[in-house]
Amino acid sequence: MSDENLPSFEGLEVGAVVAERDVEITRDTLVRYAGASGDFNPIHYNDVVATSVGLPGVIAHGMFTMAAAASVVEEWAGPGNVADFQTRFSRPIPVPNPGAATVAITAKVGALDAELRTARIDVSVEFEGAKVLAKAQAIVACA
Repeated sequence: MSDENLPSFEGLEVGAVVAERDVEITRDTLVRYAGASGDFNPIHYNDVVATSVGLPGVIAHGMFTMAAAASVVEEWAGPGNVADFQTRFSRPIPVPNPGAATVAITAKVGALDAELRTARIDVSVEFEGAKVLAKAQAIVACA
């Protein structure tokens, strides 16, 4: 991979926002994700099942939420430049019917490694003001 495809290390500062996006999640989103991923757990489409296991209703797939967060970083960093992405799921995202759940995703520079020329990108994913992913972090190769 050539350096021209990598984000520039110079000019990055800890705390700087590198990308942000709001993502709307609807019941249609969940159906499409279930088909693409093969995750047909009924808590993602059936309110009766979801509430019977103690959830507030149908919830978004955790892996969909993680993928949405990672895609924000990848769009900034460029394809193939995210070397690692990790997170923990901290709370569910209820998806209304009808309507949408909107998550706010913000990617900030959390740390810089001048020797390796990498940036740790800390990703905040919030729904209704509460974090739904904990310690979401990506490692990005830089030029």
